[in-house]
Amino acid sequence: MTRYREICTDLAERISAGDIAAGAELPPVRELAQRFGTTATTVGRAQRTLVDAGVIVTADRRRTRVAAAGAVAARRFLHAELVFRLAGSDDPALDVVTRTLGQSVHSIGTDGSFDGLRAVRQGRADGAAVHLLHHSGVYNAPFARSLLRDRRPHLIHLWRREQGIIVAPGNPRGLSGAADLGPLRVAKRRPGTGTRILLDTLLLAAGRDPDALRGPETGSHMEVALSVASGTVDAGLGVRSAAHDLDLDFLPLVTEDYDIVLGAAALDAAAPLIAALHEPAVRAAVTALGGYDTTRSGEVSDLAATP
Repeated sequence: MTRYREICTDLAERISAGDIAAGAELPPVRELAQRFGTTATTVGRAQRTLVDAGVIVTADRRRTRVAAAGAVAARRFLHAELVFRLAGSDDPALDVVTRTLGQSVHSIGTDGSFDGLRAVRQGRADGAAVHLLHHSGVYNAPFARSLLRDRRPHLIHLWRREQGIIVAPGNPRGLSGAADLGPLRVAKRRPGTGTRILLDTLLLAAGRDPDALRGPETGSHMEVALSVASGTVDAGLGVRSAAHDLDLDFLPLVTEDYDIVLGAAALDAAAPLIAALHEPAVRAAVTALGGYDTTRSGEVSDLAATP
């Protein structure tokens, strides 16, 4: 490893560990050169590399500080060669984010939240995107604690998103809620997906039998919207962004937490994804889809440390 890369790694490791906090000013270049036993030119090159990586920022030629999201950027810099295997739920916004990450995220073919959690439990995936409401009224965390209790479970918050009934423009059937779906043809997600579980829960709460609902099973939110747009079904449950893409009407029913469940050992591989979730341009692209709240995107929770 070249000397300037060694300096980059040393500083990035200390920033990632929290030894140098966000906003902290780094020593002057000449002082760092003496500390590392090298030249000011080499230290300057190392600092420029960390600036380009978003780990530090320069206010002027003399002052360099750790960036606000420096710890996340440092982890991404240190583990750029790792690949995060992501399974779980379908989401149009997640596709937008992962496309910006190139080879650092690899999608594992699974069908929904339950299958994604199973893939993580079995070691076929590093993390699973899920949106599962526990009977306690809490999203995702109880499932992560139960299934990954021996792996120090964590949540990466993606966003909050709206789910509701997708209908043709003008809502020709005059639907107002899940109770109105009973006699209609409805596009349904497959069993084991979070959206299918949500649909069944809403139908039961409305006094309807989920097993009596007629209509095809689909593999994604976009397929639900396409089924409505083509007229093969009267309605379907899905995210607002899918309805927005096809100029369909949308009746919001719930706003849910959409998170990635993973064990502590997978955090390094997830660093590029976490860093992307903090980037304003990425958040803006997700928000533009419609129905997403990115206020807390990129927050990481250690579930082993919280009740």
